[in-house]
Amino acid sequence: MGLLNWQFLRRVRQHHAIEHATINILSQRNLRRHLVARSDQNGFYVYGPVETDELEEAVGEALRRLQAGEHDLAIHPNCGTNIVTAGVMAGLTGVLITAGQRRRWWEQLPLVLAATTLALLAAQPVGYLAQERITTLADVHEIRLSRVERRSWGGTYVHRVEFTRESVG
Repeated sequence: MGLLNWQFLRRVRQHHAIEHATINILSQRNLRRHLVARSDQNGFYVYGPVETDELEEAVGEALRRLQAGEHDLAIHPNCGTNIVTAGVMAGLTGVLITAGQRRRWWEQLPLVLAATTLALLAAQPVGYLAQERITTLADVHEIRLSRVERRSWGGTYVHRVEFTRESVG
């Protein structure tokens, strides 16, 4: 049993997949809506303008579609995984390019900019792969929606989405 299958991490990864699928569905319905979400071992939070009924329906659809095999819904282009991947790849590239160099910083700048730009371009598919293999888990067959609750947080729309588990097989 690998680290990613520890119960705590498995749950967070599953909820992260459902979160992404939900946000993808809501975004398809309204391209101008801006939502932010964060997953944990019990579910996820959604921050932004969405009605409770609409969110609950989207979570239900996300679960059904993931359970039916639409695993691509679990990947989202604005995921923090992509941002972290891009930052790490660009930062490491910059460090590696300048390691051991005795030239002035402005003499190295064109090479550093070119190399870090290439690293950022490569980071997008790497970030998607990291989401698919590490930070999300689209196998959600045992998960059922428990509740969607609207909470108040400084005048911002905040919803808490929680799940339960059923024995499978």
